[in-house]
Amino acid sequence: MSLYPLKFHPILKERLWGGTKLRDVLDKDIVSDSTGESWELSAVPGDVSIVSNGPLAGTSLRELIQVHSEKLLGKSVVERFGADFPILIKFIDAKRDLSIQLHPNDAIARERHNSFGKTEMWYIMDADRDANVIVGFNKNVTKEQYTRSLENNTLLDLLNYERVREGDTFFIDTGKIHAIGAGVLLAEIQQTSDITYRVFDFNREDKDGNFRELHTDLALEAMDYSRKDDFKVRYADRANAVNSMVECPYFTTRYVNLTGDMTLDVSDRDSFTIYMCVGGAVRLDNGFGSARIQKGETLLVPAASQKINLKTEGAKLLEVTI
Repeated sequence: MSLYPLKFHPILKERLWGGTKLRDVLDKDIVSDSTGESWELSAVPGDVSIVSNGPLAGTSLRELIQVHSEKLLGKSVVERFGADFPILIKFIDAKRDLSIQLHPNDAIARERHNSFGKTEMWYIMDADRDANVIVGFNKNVTKEQYTRSLENNTLLDLLNYERVREGDTFFIDTGKIHAIGAGVLLAEIQQTSDITYRVFDFNREDKDGNFRELHTDLALEAMDYSRKDDFKVRYADRANAVNSMVECPYFTTRYVNLTGDMTLDVSDRDSFTIYMCVGGAVRLDNGFGSARIQKGETLLVPAASQKINLKTEGAKLLEVTI
């Protein structure tokens, strides 16, 4: 079977800090007032995405990889990751502040959890007035200073706050302490991993009156204690062009601001291509079939594609490859 552009059923996640923007802004079919995440494309065990369109509807992402392998992922991706899908794609709605957290690097994650590490990026899609995110420390700290701040309940005094608006983009490498603030809706691109070290949760109780687990000891050797200014991503916004955003060993992300139709030659791209629609709507055709996505939807274009035709009256896309 020829591999056409693939859409998947969102995997919706209830969260203590979730809200309703996934429904109100992105038109997701949520049924509660505390839905925090929509996993758009996932091969995390227990949360594997299922195709929603065309003849392959009902097929899991893992089944697609087993059957189509290099045609779906690309030869170089298969050589590097085997049958593992290396990217996890989400939309996140934070009605309340997320916990203060960080993620381990590949070496620590492999040793402790038999998992990939978790490098990620955020693209802000919507933000309430004065909404912010936390990224890193506001000064260099020592492990002892950090530990003392936890004991004294003064960790927030050491953290770097960034006010955000639509279009702001942040690269969160492993070890960097961070949190999404209340009122922020964002698109997240990350390594396939669900390993998070939560270090502070504002002393909140869950719906059952329990405090969520903290990972204080695990975080100590995984944390970067230095103050860095390497997280805000600056990118061009040329219309009808592919604008570079993030390039790291785990994913490459580009911004595509379409004001009309556009054709991309991807014949030398030895990777699948993911499109997250963060504005407007677009129909994509790869010669084997087509699919339409609108703001809040995601599409996987197989590596076997030679050209991608984009038809739109206006759309904003995040393009992700390996």
